[in-house]
Amino acid sequence: MVTTLTAERLAEMQDDDEAFVLVDTRPEESFEAWHVRGALNFPFGPEEELDGKLEEFHEFVDDNGAETDRIVTICAKGISSGNFATQLESATDEYDVQAVEGGMKDWSGVYDHVSLGSEGEFADELASDELTIVQVQRRAKGCLGYVVGCPETGEAIVVDPTDDTDEYKIGAEEHDLTITGVVDTHVHADHLSGGRALAEEMNVPYYMGERAADRDLAYEYTSLARNEVLEVGDLEVKALAAPGHTSEMINLLVGDSALLTADTLHVDSTGRTELEFGADEGEQGAHMLYETLHRTILAEPESVVVLPGHVSVRADGEFEHGSPGEAIATTIHAARTGIDVLGLEEDEFVDRLANPGEKPANYEEIIELNRGVVEEPPEDRVELELGPNNCSA
Repeated sequence: MVTTLTAERLAEMQDDDEAFVLVDTRPEESFEAWHVRGALNFPFGPEEELDGKLEEFHEFVDDNGAETDRIVTICAKGISSGNFATQLESATDEYDVQAVEGGMKDWSGVYDHVSLGSEGEFADELASDELTIVQVQRRAKGCLGYVVGCPETGEAIVVDPTDDTDEYKIGAEEHDLTITGVVDTHVHADHLSGGRALAEEMNVPYYMGERAADRDLAYEYTSLARNEVLEVGDLEVKALAAPGHTSEMINLLVGDSALLTADTLHVDSTGRTELEFGADEGEQGAHMLYETLHRTILAEPESVVVLPGHVSVRADGEFEHGSPGEAIATTIHAARTGIDVLGLEEDEFVDRLANPGEKPANYEEIIELNRGVVEEPPEDRVELELGPNNCSA
């Protein structure tokens, strides 16, 4: 019987630079759209037979310069890759074969927790003795959520959690923090929010910006007004109105050292502006975003640490900036001087954002679910979200 391994174990093998050949058996189109870093594509169906293709696989491995006989297979859900791994193991003893349980579906649920402040990365910039921030990274999609806590009192808020809410509870527990509130900065378009569910489970307030009232949300929330301060223990977290990516977007200024920018400003780009407004009205959002960036975000002190809501994940599985398990962050100064689109005049900026590229998969359905208009998500929630986030312009 073929040995299986979890998606989390695959991530550990990547991080530890273990020697193995990762073989993705999905169709070429699916592979090219999105795959795990370092994977090689050898399409093989769930009912296909290896007879007649074994020699082809030998050549495939040799042609790709494999220096190990350890083969790990992966597909969408573990079905075709399991079939291939079983037949390969039976046909030859040349390889040590394993299959990834749950395939890309489970890979989509792999997370990393990165401590910032409080003895973590950016500790000096984030006044570590007064602040704990845990960046919760969804490795396959590049979603970044946060646990923001006061180490003195142990109180914390969770910001922009995905549907895998346990990851945020674990992040809080690991730092002796108790969740006292949950914030969604906006109606997300690339993934299902876990904000309401987490707030209900923890019996704490669920916050959104005051302009969310204009998004026709089908649920109740606690409104955060422009410049309203949310007290988290001894921390002050200020809600900044930041329309552009969406009309109701807020950013959160934590003390005077960190700014959670969601999809307003990423480490190397800005958020796109047409997902709420539509293709014909994306220009409206771009004008909003330009004003937000130049009158609000870039007006903050140069030393403020920028903590975005996403990092782009390329089709080849690589982070566009940084690596999983490392802090995805920049500063106001670095953003101002290093992101070329921020140096454009307004009309040039709007023109640049006119063609932001491929939209997130199933984004319209995800928006409706996150607005609460559609109450029952599909049975396979992960399938709905598969693929990169595509939230950057």
